[in-house]
Amino acid sequence: MSDSHSIPVDGESVAAEHHPADGDRWLVFCHGFLSDKSGSYEARCERAVEEGYDAVRFDFRGSGDSDRPFVESTLSTRLADLRAVVDYFDPPSYALFGSSFGGKVALHAATDDRVEAVATRAPVTYNRAFDDYRAAVAESGELRIDDDHAIDGRFFDDFEQYPFTDASDAIDVPVAMFHGASDTSVPIADTFEAAATLNTDVMVSKFDGEGHRFSAAAERRLLDRLFAWLSER
Repeated sequence: MSDSHSIPVDGESVAAEHHPADGDRWLVFCHGFLSDKSGSYEARCERAVEEGYDAVRFDFRGSGDSDRPFVESTLSTRLADLRAVVDYFDPPSYALFGSSFGGKVALHAATDDRVEAVATRAPVTYNRAFDDYRAAVAESGELRIDDDHAIDGRFFDDFEQYPFTDASDAIDVPVAMFHGASDTSVPIADTFEAAATLNTDVMVSKFDGEGHRFSAAAERRLLDRLFAWLSER
């Protein structure tokens, strides 16, 4: 079971689901670029509750049930959304889990003193992962990804303010990175390179034969490894 919340951010609202558990451990989930808080995030939150964590999943503005058109969302607005969600529930400390672009959000948000650990799945680290999108926007002014998602120059004007070095220089909490070896959207080589630059404990877990989207079996293994790792933190 979960409780629905509408969280104000800059005159708009972010839709969030809180899955309560007994205890004082919290895990906040950040979804990927074109996804939302539904589907796998509900299952991940349910597993988190089984492990004793209060879990929160939410839609970044421009996605799912939250306000604003997708084309107006940026990395900065996503970071503001995450801060608003955390401040709303006000846990004394928490861990972050971010998938794909949500991994980039989580890594850049790790400077919050309340963050105890950051886990990611197929994280966007280096901005070059968006080079194809950037080229399309430079050529046409806007990239229409599908009926619900488009980006334009505003996204990249903001995006370039967040090189991975800014995150890697600042992160001082343990980091876990789970990545499919056959990922063609975000190369696993980026994760290995990023892990080598972090001045903290890092666990990289390669999932052989998995792409950017994990199979159901790989997702189960990921959650087993995630909570085993978190239990050691």
